[in-house]
Amino acid sequence: MNAQERAGLLDALKSRFEKNMRRHEGTAWAAVVARLERHPQALKSLGLMEATGGEPDVVGHDQEAGHIVFCDCAPESPVGRRSLCYDTAALDARKENKPQGSAMDVAGEMGIHLLTEDQYRALQKLGEFDTKTSSWVATPPDVRSLGGALFCDRRYGRVFVYHNGAQSYYASRGFRGSLAV
Repeated sequence: MNAQERAGLLDALKSRFEKNMRRHEGTAWAAVVARLERHPQALKSLGLMEATGGEPDVVGHDQEAGHIVFCDCAPESPVGRRSLCYDTAALDARKENKPQGSAMDVAGEMGIHLLTEDQYRALQKLGEFDTKTSSWVATPPDVRSLGGALFCDRRYGRVFVYHNGAQSYYASRGFRGSLAV
């Protein structure tokens, strides 16, 4: 990332941070920048989150560990990360009409993690997300071992958790990621 791209990304992050203070009460922008300066590789991941439509923002600050937590805060599942099955095994299992990739693989390439169900529910307390789309979430091994995967959305003022075959993919389903810096 060159200096101009870095400055543009930091400007976008700062603007979003300042517009959505309720998401990160008690965290100062100066602390975010200081943390990012100590972990410059995180800017690459945040840049990829931004470029794929995630609109990353700070959603937590673990004072004890010192981590600042970013999450995709786009109103709908990030448009650049949709139409993906759940993981590599699901992608390999498809014989026809394979998607472009898998949520777990793309997240790994980006250096981020799929939200857990608990993280997804916590995000929904900060706003209303996925009212027209859905997002894959990290699936417990016992569910995944049976061929399934979990996804969530928000409908009727509630957060729902569902299951689907891990090899399924839909134009309206993507994934939300998190990054602890």
